[in-house]
Amino acid sequence: MSESCHSRHFTWLMKSCFPNPQQHHHPQPQPLHLHLHRPIPHHTTISSLPDDLLLECLSRVSSSSLPSVSLVCRRWSHLLSSSALYDLRRRNASIYHTVFVFSVTDSGLFAATLRFGHAYSWRTNFIPAGDCGEGFRGPLSHSRISAIGRGIYIIGRREMVRYDAWTGAVTARAGMVFPRKKFAAAMVAGRIYVAGGAARTSALEEYDPVSDKWSVVAEAPRRRYGCIGAAVDGVVYVIGGLKIGASESEVAPLAAGAEAHVYASSMDLYDVGARGWLRSRAVPSGGCVVAACATAGFVYVLTSHAVELSFWRFDARRKVAGGGGGFGEWCRMKSPPLPAQVRLDSSVRFSCVSVGDAVALIQVTGCIDDLLRRSGRSTRGLKGGLVLIYDDAAGEWSRGPDLPEVIRRAACVSVEC
Repeated sequence: MSESCHSRHFTWLMKSCFPNPQQHHHPQPQPLHLHLHRPIPHHTTISSLPDDLLLECLSRVSSSSLPSVSLVCRRWSHLLSSSALYDLRRRNASIYHTVFVFSVTDSGLFAATLRFGHAYSWRTNFIPAGDCGEGFRGPLSHSRISAIGRGIYIIGRREMVRYDAWTGAVTARAGMVFPRKKFAAAMVAGRIYVAGGAARTSALEEYDPVSDKWSVVAEAPRRRYGCIGAAVDGVVYVIGGLKIGASESEVAPLAAGAEAHVYASSMDLYDVGARGWLRSRAVPSGGCVVAACATAGFVYVLTSHAVELSFWRFDARRKVAGGGGGFGEWCRMKSPPLPAQVRLDSSVRFSCVSVGDAVALIQVTGCIDDLLRRSGRSTRGLKGGLVLIYDDAAGEWSRGPDLPEVIRRAACVSVEC
């Protein structure tokens, strides 16, 4: 990659920023003495533009061309990584809510994207294993994903990689202090917080992307496995999962051998600003927490019971304009259009992500028709990769395009990019 660039690299970008020199223009002849004293003209090239003007030009480049922009020269690649360009693209309405779904195979990493507001279909990108670095191994069903800006952090048991949502570049990052599997992860104020997924520690860890370091910031009130993370108003929510041992507040300890089979139908709340834990909240009607996410000041939780699925909304707004608010209140919402009396087991998994004010429920593992078939019921045409969208304003569910067939045992995240 060269240090600087020339206008010939992207003539189309020059044409959008400067007048076309080929336009019909007939200069009037001037006296000879004026030519003798005329200064030597200075030819403006794209590389001579100051950063602020170049950022304005790059902010108008289509998203599909951004991977090519990063390869022009080191200066362009550096500007592409700046927060100023992200802010400019947002101001120019070039930022869209996009769902990213990742799946790992022996040959490499599959990334599928669904951009809302554009053509409503999945686009799939494949990154060979050799281009993924040494930073990640293992199935993503045991991992968690969190996003900071356009950076998507895929957090494995002992390793982590960063996926650039604009360029598709994958780089290795530091792994967590304690190895974890099926843990909670959430982002607050540009930092990632993880909890649960470890049998021998209840540590809550914080990741600083600037220093690329993890650190322990608190001890959770209980240990969980298979929990889910969300964040609203500076509070990290550690939701559901299975209990690992008994918490200090529980009087009667769990029976030996039964610890790993008791659902934790509750949420632990960590206030990042105050560096302390708030009062835990029980999830209504108990059961297994299947999926959860946060959007527009609320936490949405999907739970599974022996006879039904239920969908709940928790008011997580601690600061409401004009006072009042209903922090801590639960409200039951319309359940997703899935077969009744089907209990989701470990063979079928869903992931829940926020898309603006909507919620996307994505089936990342298994097949519901297989569950129906095993219970002796007729199938419903619900195969793998089901995508359901919940519109909170309308209170209705709709079906989105199914995941591509190459995406299985996946993990997903929503990014504005």
